[in-house]
Amino acid sequence: MAEQTVTIIGGGLAGSECALQLARRGVSVTLYEMRPKVSSPAHHTGHLAELVCSNSFKATRLDSAAGLLKEELRRMGSCLLACAERASVPAGGALAVDRERFSAEVEALVSAEDRIEVRHEEVQTVPAGPVVIAAGPLCSPALSEALHELVGGESLAFFDAAAPIVDASTLDMDILFTQSRYDEAGEGDYLNAPLNREEYESFIEALVGAERVVLKDFESGDLFQACQPAEEVARKGLDAIRFGAMKPVGLTDPRTGRRPWAAVQLRAENAERTAYNLVGFQTNLTFPEQRRVFRMIPGLENAEFFRYGVMHRNTFVDAPHVLDRTFAVPGTTVRLAGQITGTEGYMEAVASGLLAALNTYAQLEGLPAVELPRTGALGSLVNYATDPETQDYQPMHVNFGLVPPLVDKRRRGKRERYAAYAERALHDLDGYLATRQDLFHA
Repeated sequence: MAEQTVTIIGGGLAGSECALQLARRGVSVTLYEMRPKVSSPAHHTGHLAELVCSNSFKATRLDSAAGLLKEELRRMGSCLLACAERASVPAGGALAVDRERFSAEVEALVSAEDRIEVRHEEVQTVPAGPVVIAAGPLCSPALSEALHELVGGESLAFFDAAAPIVDASTLDMDILFTQSRYDEAGEGDYLNAPLNREEYESFIEALVGAERVVLKDFESGDLFQACQPAEEVARKGLDAIRFGAMKPVGLTDPRTGRRPWAAVQLRAENAERTAYNLVGFQTNLTFPEQRRVFRMIPGLENAEFFRYGVMHRNTFVDAPHVLDRTFAVPGTTVRLAGQITGTEGYMEAVASGLLAALNTYAQLEGLPAVELPRTGALGSLVNYATDPETQDYQPMHVNFGLVPPLVDKRRRGKRERYAAYAERALHDLDGYLATRQDLFHA
């Protein structure tokens, strides 16, 4: 391979994974990250792979699409998945991380690679040569404009939100109790704030009536479903959020011995459990209103906030109609990765960074591009995101609705069907990887 340097723009999840994968295959990389010199509406630090919303990478069970994706990434040698597992904090059946430790793990790996040069500078134009743009959905206005000119087509946008984080020492542990849903034996990995019916209805009334930062009623197309602000969910009906983020199923309040009417779960942000995230409470409320309304939750009456919830506008390209099957701009050496492609989610961003590295390496070496089996979590997502027949393209997580149906038509329950999807996916992936030692020798 002729010596070439690949430019990667963006030091988030996708860009960091891409840089590490290329370096481990002998490719020199210049990794640009504009923070901390230039920040964004959602970031708080200048560290690589900063998590801006939740600290959860979602479920680990193989009979879930999120868990299957993790196993696929493990078999493909993901670097950031290993970092996440080393930085994990208790989260029941999910993989959640200590944000600071996770970023530190990623930065340590990047720093150890002699072939990676990190530059903390803003990139405002698309450089020459092989380039991976992994600038995320909040890339700078100048780069966004340059990218729009390059890809053409429609620039799309949606609103995304993050949940508040509270100081554990200010929580009332006489009211809160530790338990994961359906876990009666152990202490559980979540704190739970129980609400009776009167408390719940008062809370919902306050949540719906509170002052918001963006003073508009959002159209459904403006909001990414998985990150809808809690107040927007509550506006859909009195019990809407009680069947979502505040569902009490699988929980028993030790003070009453019964299931509460509703519950708010709090997930640890770090291994020391000094900070907790309000699970599912992404919000667009003003900071004073967040303090007022969320202190109505039993056990949070005196809560102090390390970080308030925020909302921001994300942008992504119409990938099925402006990118090829490898997320490259046709006729160029420019490839996109991460949320800017419309593949939504932390592990999905990691996966797209890995694929960007593999396909960029294949292009440099004159090898065939990666064509993952469509039966897998990642392969089906890539197919959806690059299929010109996809209409009204919107951000998408991995999910079993994207995979082909099972050939065996016998009746199955959902759990059994999902387990069969996973078994098929891993069998097909192993078969494919065995044929691509040219890419997976590293």
